[in-house]
Amino acid sequence: MRRLSSSLAAAGLLTGVVLSTAPAYAAGEPVFTLDGPAEVGLRPYPDSGEPQSTTLDVTVNNPSEDQENGGFDGEYTVTFDLSGLTGVADVTFGQTGSSHCTLTGTTGTCTDPFGIPPGLNSVAQLKITAAKDSKTGATGDIEVTGTAHGATFTPFTSSVTVGGPDLVMHPLDLKREVKPGEVQPAPITFSNTGTSAADGVRLTLMSSHGLDHTRRYTNCEYTETKGWTKAVCGFPGTYEPGATYTLAEPIGLKAAGHAYTESFIHRIEERSGSRALAKGAGPRLTLKKAPTAARAADLDPWNNQQEFDLRADNTADFAAYGASLTAAAGTTVEATVGFRNNGPAWIGNIRSGEPVATVDVTIPQGATVTRKPAHCQSLTADGKHREEELGAPRYACDTPIRVYEDDDFALPFELRIDKVVSEGARGAVTVRNVFLNRPELGFDVKSANNTAQLVLNPKTSGTDTTGGTGGTAATGGSTTSGGTATTTGSTSTTGTTGATGATGGSTPTSHTGGGLADTGSSALPIAVGAAALLAAGAAFVTLARRRSRA
Repeated sequence: MRRLSSSLAAAGLLTGVVLSTAPAYAAGEPVFTLDGPAEVGLRPYPDSGEPQSTTLDVTVNNPSEDQENGGFDGEYTVTFDLSGLTGVADVTFGQTGSSHCTLTGTTGTCTDPFGIPPGLNSVAQLKITAAKDSKTGATGDIEVTGTAHGATFTPFTSSVTVGGPDLVMHPLDLKREVKPGEVQPAPITFSNTGTSAADGVRLTLMSSHGLDHTRRYTNCEYTETKGWTKAVCGFPGTYEPGATYTLAEPIGLKAAGHAYTESFIHRIEERSGSRALAKGAGPRLTLKKAPTAARAADLDPWNNQQEFDLRADNTADFAAYGASLTAAAGTTVEATVGFRNNGPAWIGNIRSGEPVATVDVTIPQGATVTRKPAHCQSLTADGKHREEELGAPRYACDTPIRVYEDDDFALPFELRIDKVVSEGARGAVTVRNVFLNRPELGFDVKSANNTAQLVLNPKTSGTDTTGGTGGTAATGGSTTSGGTATTTGSTSTTGTTGATGATGGSTPTSHTGGGLADTGSSALPIAVGAAALLAAGAAFVTLARRRSRA
């Protein structure tokens, strides 16, 4: 993409773009790091047919953290010395990211005139196959160096070996429909289909938020991050070619009480000298050889991992809450609305990366939105797109791809009171499906509390603003008395309400970040992969947890 942007700029197709001519670096010239796999294993040359190739992706890292001015704009050249592979392997440039590369004899050259942006950047892809007369165990090095005027490059070496282990993870035969609390044994099994033994292996287990391990082992290290539990287990020893290995004791996967749509990932890799990590508690997890018929990198890393998705028979309860505010004409108040997930299930679209739900906020008559959460999209009254972001009669606010079983999705709006409606002005807060033509939330069986009220200057105090049927005081779901806000001059004191399942006033828990998010673009792109949204999801909204989590 950066090369495309640069090409468009050179062709005059990008306008209004100011390119920095003075990148900001520390004292002295910048140092860029060339990198890639330290070891590459090749399938031996076959007796018949074409040899199988493997790829080596080479990258260059610009360590600058200044995304605006930290790019290196000069031309740079990366050179590949392939003389060490004579008689071992044949090398060509692959189709990905190598259009600016040439190969002459045993020297490859890639010259990029567009410079190096901050962060990790692709240089080229090498396509490598075993040489026709090469022997199993033959090895050689690729030496990679870089040059540029006014910059220094850290070189990189990759060792290429003919033959090696090929660890292949077997799929698990688990039930895809389970009950909360149900435990399934997972007898993880892998084979070495390569030409040489693996010197130690490392097993990585990734389970989503609603899956628990029934036992934790001494030779596994466990970490919790971004809705996943990760276990890394070390197994020293020699794992022979042609052999299959399985866990001496299957691990237990338990569907938690908040389980809904879950994923389990299990991966095996060679790790020379792998040892027990001694981080967990309980017994030691061990491998045993299953009945079945010179060290190098795995010949085919793409088959080292298996993934399994399942669905728990569970539901969640998204309960909307609104607010009741009292303020004079000409003043400004803050109204915090949103919903809480009363569980028991968490809801996550970890595969599709799509938002779980949308909060649809209708602004009461006589008020104008002067500030809004940055991710909320302005709409017309009938739900169509609106260009102007402020002053809209309606807003749609998407959630992240995960809503945990105790999350509070709070949306702070700033409203200017233009006119006081004598009978009180009423808006609505509805939590719904992201698709307006299909508003029902399939996982939420308590739809009566999906809508709440946003009321300005109610005729009577204590107006109910919790989730219910909408136009009048709530008649279904949990109920809570509404708070009020009084405004004097330009200073406002705001009251908020929430549904907690008990009668009486309740304010949402405190939210990280504080205040209102800056108004930003109304575009809300949906990521095509969950991995891209793991970090971005937390920035979409302020999520307040009602209890601490380990």
